[in-house]
Amino acid sequence: MRLPPVPIASVLIVDDSFVQRDHAVSVCRELGIEKMHEASNGREALALLTAIAPRPELVIVDLEMPTMDGPEFLVKLQERGFDIPVIVASSRERALIDTVREMGGVLGLRMLAAVQKPLQADVLRQAILSAAGRELRRTSHRPELAVDATALADALERSDVYVHYQPKADIRTGIVRGVEALARWTHPTLGPIPPDLFIPLAERSQLIHRLTIDVMNQAMLQNAAWRARGLHLPVAINLSPTLLERADLALEISSLQQCHGLTPDQIVVEITESSLVTRVGTALSVLAQLRLRGFGLSIDDYGTGFSSMQQLARIPFTELKIDRSFVRGAPERESLQVILRSAIDMANRLGLVTVAEGVETLQEWRMLQEFGCTLGQGWLIARPMPGDDLIGWMKQYRVQAAQLRA
Repeated sequence: MRLPPVPIASVLIVDDSFVQRDHAVSVCRELGIEKMHEASNGREALALLTAIAPRPELVIVDLEMPTMDGPEFLVKLQERGFDIPVIVASSRERALIDTVREMGGVLGLRMLAAVQKPLQADVLRQAILSAAGRELRRTSHRPELAVDATALADALERSDVYVHYQPKADIRTGIVRGVEALARWTHPTLGPIPPDLFIPLAERSQLIHRLTIDVMNQAMLQNAAWRARGLHLPVAINLSPTLLERADLALEISSLQQCHGLTPDQIVVEITESSLVTRVGTALSVLAQLRLRGFGLSIDDYGTGFSSMQQLARIPFTELKIDRSFVRGAPERESLQVILRSAIDMANRLGLVTVAEGVETLQEWRMLQEFGCTLGQGWLIARPMPGDDLIGWMKQYRVQAAQLRA
């Protein structure tokens, strides 16, 4: 049966084997890709990329080639500023292919997949349509957005910073068990401002406390509104580690929770695992107070820092969120599976809820089911949405939840 076409029109295949290139061309044509470019090594490919316009929308590159091999070609792509999605395809061992993919990612290249030859149409299609494959549809460079502390302060004053909510679903049943509150900012002239831009800005400009309390207030107000309609969902709220140096923070959060008529167990405070604070004693005191008052504590982005075990040993966390970098592509990478399974097993032994971030494919979901993960969060379930949309979305989600249970 012929597979549906993919949303790209041109590809560059870099492989020293004519037979393998010819096979790759056939696979690409099977997926509806019309324009083919071929090169027998990295040097030829670079010359071709310099000469042709428009450039190919995808590069499929082998590892072992004369004159210039795959890894060197990827370095040259980065050095020359070619922003083209890449798929590594090789007959070498899985670990080596994965290492080269990781290398490309570290260089800042858009690495869609690392696959073993011979190339297969369904594997290639999945790579293009996967979460990483969606990068094909973004612009080459995100424009620089000229926002400063004054603009952010004005946005907070005008209530231009609002909250969207991303559901977290039970891995076994697909049932929604909670949401994460995510700050969003739409500038009146510049449009949406990415959180990875305005959150650090808030931290640098002493606006992070004001921003966090504003987000908490909105999230708790929304939670109370849901409860009034019979929907009881814990809300996870991110807390900047810089705020942990405020000795009165636990009391402030507790007062806000009581003001909205919520119970503490309806609120989960997420702390980034890799973050450092200067006043460690105060930070530990704040976290202990929050836990004593009944709030949930989540260690966010687990696996991305340098002191994971120490943090788990000294802070009374109730939840462990596994960073998306360990979930994405794990079904095809044995090393990631080992790390993922180990983290889930450890958390289960410690009695912690495990939340896998960035779940975007059914294969990742099934793998997490097998490993015994508690909750999943990601685009496979839903993108972040306004609070007023959640109840309507949940009614439509029932069919999808049944499929996730299967």
